[in-house]
Amino acid sequence: MSKQVEQVERQLVVFDFDWSLADQDSDRWIFEVLAPDIRRKLKNIKPDHEWTDLVAQGLRELHERGITREDIEGALRIIPFHPAMIRGVKTLKAAAKPQTTFLCLSSANSVFISTILQSKGLQDLFAEIVTNPAEWDPSGLLKLTRHIDPNGPQHHCPLRCNPNICKGQELDAFIKRKDGSNDFCPAVRLRSQDIVLCRRYRELEHRIGREGKSAGLVCEVRYWAGAWEVEEIFGQLPDTVKTI
Repeated sequence: MSKQVEQVERQLVVFDFDWSLADQDSDRWIFEVLAPDIRRKLKNIKPDHEWTDLVAQGLRELHERGITREDIEGALRIIPFHPAMIRGVKTLKAAAKPQTTFLCLSSANSVFISTILQSKGLQDLFAEIVTNPAEWDPSGLLKLTRHIDPNGPQHHCPLRCNPNICKGQELDAFIKRKDGSNDFCPAVRLRSQDIVLCRRYRELEHRIGREGKSAGLVCEVRYWAGAWEVEEIFGQLPDTVKTI
């Protein structure tokens, strides 16, 4: 998003999902609701394993315990999701001018995200959702795999993105298709006239403070703590921001 004086015609809004659009981490939420002991195990062994692989194993354990698809979908539907966030994105999406495109870059998974969006009436919000693929098998097991196959070409991002996805590369690829922590990487790729919305008290805020200058971060950073603040910022965008 680039600030210009002239009237905004088009703008791109890029969202993470967990602790961004949603007010929780969907991976952790499922286990906290349905099997807290698995949640504890994932927390204890996380440093030694790739997170997406751990979640996939946790989903297999849920299935072995008899936790059903309906149980998982029910837990997803009640994940905390602020009404102001829903209002903010719907208002921006519905506005005739500027025309807003929403992109989701997330380390969650396609089933979690689509189920939650559907439950909030936001199933048509995103032009694309780039995340880890997941699907239900006939037995009711939710099978989760990495966005980047561990046996295939890797992203080799110098900013230490998680092995399953480099959001910076995915953002570049989306822009080329349409117009010719992991969120740090795409933020570094933004220009001085661009804006990143950073949630307070999460890892991205700390990493910007530690590494932003040395990594060449030049965009404007606006910090927010509550969804009502995002709604407020969105309300200011048409008059202040020109986007990609």
